[in-house]
Amino acid sequence: MRVKKIDYNVRKSNIVGIVMEVAAVPRTSEEKEYVAGLEKGLAIIEAFGIQNKALTLSEAAAITGHSRASARRSLLTLQRLGYVEWDGKYFHLAPRVLRLGHAYVTSTSLSKVVQPVLEGLSEQTRESSSLAVLDGSDAVFVARISTRRSLSNALGLGSRLPAYCAATGRVLLAALPEDEAELLLKRMKRHPLTPHTRTQMPDLLQILDEVRRQGYAMCNEELELGIRSIAVPVRDAAGRVIASMSLVGSASRHSLENMIDTFLPQLERARRTLSMML
Repeated sequence: MRVKKIDYNVRKSNIVGIVMEVAAVPRTSEEKEYVAGLEKGLAIIEAFGIQNKALTLSEAAAITGHSRASARRSLLTLQRLGYVEWDGKYFHLAPRVLRLGHAYVTSTSLSKVVQPVLEGLSEQTRESSSLAVLDGSDAVFVARISTRRSLSNALGLGSRLPAYCAATGRVLLAALPEDEAELLLKRMKRHPLTPHTRTQMPDLLQILDEVRRQGYAMCNEELELGIRSIAVPVRDAAGRVIASMSLVGSASRHSLENMIDTFLPQLERARRTLSMML
């Protein structure tokens, strides 16, 4: 019994010592303001977007890398707040989550001012137009006008496309410092979505160099067979690229040369209009 008591006391002393050492390490002001619980809750919400389906507790924990207990607390908190629903086995995102995306759209001047510009662009070309920003390894649509002729009606506000093979994504990657763009490409999962998808690093780096030189990017049936797109950068008053604007068309209606000759000048005019408004 004595041995057990001594072992317990030593172990307890060690734990106390470790806690005191951690507490003694000065934390930066940013670390003191950091709320880890909020990070975990947002990671859980994003996990539904990764899987595109309802999740079990185990799946949510596996995707986020959190323990089951931590994932459970986050999910139950989100359920109580109305962002998640539970049927006894599966957790589902609730409609209340749409408030988060709506808050971005309604509070961001970029999304507000671009909509009439895209409407005019689509009216002129009779093709779908979009505005996207870079989020990690994806180009995310923050505004979009879809026409009846569009072959990609499933895409809408908030849709994500892999940046390495989307015209919008390539414009945004090309705007980054070269070493940063290369590092980001290396970290991406670059799957061949069609037989035309370029996935090798030398090819992609060469494409980004071309985008920097020519000022626009193309996607030739790399995302979806039968679909071509062209995109240009949108800059703020300081000259920084903050988004990319694109047009998408059917490969049966538009050759690459036709898109460059016809769509590129119209995209450039729309881009200049939007840049002046910003």
